[in-house]
Amino acid sequence: MKKPSKISIKPKILIFLLTFLCVCTLILSVAYKDFSRPLKFAASVVVVPLQEGVNHIGSWFTDKSELLKTVKELKAENNKLSNQLDELTEENSLLAQNKYELSRLRELYELDKDYSSYQKVGANVIGKETGNWFHIFIINKGSDDGIQPDMNVISGGGLVGIVYDVGKNYAKVRSIIDDESSVSVSFANTSDTGIVSGDLKLIEDGVMNITEIQKDAKINEGDMVVTSKISNKFLPGILVGYVTEISKDSNDLTQSGKIIPVVDFQHIDEVLVITNLKETLKD
Repeated sequence: MKKPSKISIKPKILIFLLTFLCVCTLILSVAYKDFSRPLKFAASVVVVPLQEGVNHIGSWFTDKSELLKTVKELKAENNKLSNQLDELTEENSLLAQNKYELSRLRELYELDKDYSSYQKVGANVIGKETGNWFHIFIINKGSDDGIQPDMNVISGGGLVGIVYDVGKNYAKVRSIIDDESSVSVSFANTSDTGIVSGDLKLIEDGVMNITEIQKDAKINEGDMVVTSKISNKFLPGILVGYVTEISKDSNDLTQSGKIIPVVDFQHIDEVLVITNLKETLKD
């Protein structure tokens, strides 16, 4: 079986033939005007649609290129806006924290002025017992800062509790809402006294017990309750809370009731420790 013959034309001959064909076509076009019409017609039929197709494809690629460019620009702008939003969110969070901290510091400042006759040391709360309430908590100041047991602790407008254990750089505070706490108090508008007792179950309702009030004491709802002069641990005149209800006991000899403490015992961040110690008889 014979192999099919292959026609091989040298590139030089091919170029010569094409050049010769072009020259002949050019001469004939000049000599005979009608000679080029078939060529022009063929060009219009073949070349023009081809050119339009090429132009259409070129336009499609151009549009897609512009679209991709626009998408990239939009993505870059979106990332930029997203970063700006994150920065603004962080700034707003910091501003809110700073505002809250400033509010707390202003409260401590006002509290410091209210009890300006007492020497005080500021401290931060760094730990607490489990549960919702700050009935036992730890502060970041200790004996190295002059803190001693039985020093009164204030915050949030009034009495928080008392220091009961001290280390070199920390101290433990028992607040007045703790079950083991009791405070001798008096009423700001009278000389009558009573006892405010801690009760972690009762504080769930936002109140504390006040008992052992003389039956003829003129006590009304809303009266201010402060620490009394007869305590050997709590300094006199520190705000404890306000009377919310009062009634005579069944023995008809005393009165008792409830007070709303002035301190928010669910949220304590900073405190002032009064470094003056009271030296009188115990409650």
